[in-house]
Amino acid sequence: MKEVTVQELKSMIDNKEDFQLVDVREQNEFDFANLGGELIPLGDVIDNHEKISKDKKVVIHCRSGARSGSAVQALEQQFGYDNLYNLKGGILAWSAEIDPSVPSY
Repeated sequence: MKEVTVQELKSMIDNKEDFQLVDVREQNEFDFANLGGELIPLGDVIDNHEKISKDKKVVIHCRSGARSGSAVQALEQQFGYDNLYNLKGGILAWSAEIDPSVPSY
């Protein structure tokens, strides 16, 4: 599975790269803290796979990287995606290493 670090994601954002950021956490987690990605909870990812681009880099994240890793694997296996990247360490790593104003939980 391909991964990006939070430093790489920050660079992508700062450089205004064309990519999609997908958050696979639940609504209440998203409401508490988010990185501005598109919310598609893990349980809904398969049914909503058409919302996830196949034409550009897609970074998928969750709280720690486990759920997003599961989403990446499922999408690659079931739909043949080859442009997905798991955010290593998830929003916890973002809060710890990039932006401490993003609450961790």
